[in-house]
Amino acid sequence: MAKGSINIGDEVAITATVRRRVTEDRVSVSIPSYSQPHSIVDRISKVKHGQPIELIGDVTRVNEGKVTVNLGVPVTVDIDAVRLVTAYVPPKRKAPLVDKPT
Repeated sequence: MAKGSINIGDEVAITATVRRRVTEDRVSVSIPSYSQPHSIVDRISKVKHGQPIELIGDVTRVNEGKVTVNLGVPVTVDIDAVRLVTAYVPPKRKAPLVDKPT
């Protein structure tokens, strides 16, 4: 993915691999290019070891080849490990910022 295609506020997806089920409602996952352990709450689906799972979050920081994504906790991964889901669109202003002259 090109560096200019991911910006702050964009919604991105990271494809992680399930490592194991920690408790009945929590799963340990392996995130590419993130060397820390990470677990997520998974009450609905019954994923198994080795299955891919998609984690979606908002970009909070973009640095030279690295992206920080908010997945409940900030996770910094390589820019190649993320996929753009929705680009951020700033809200449109309905009223002018400056009052009309009288």
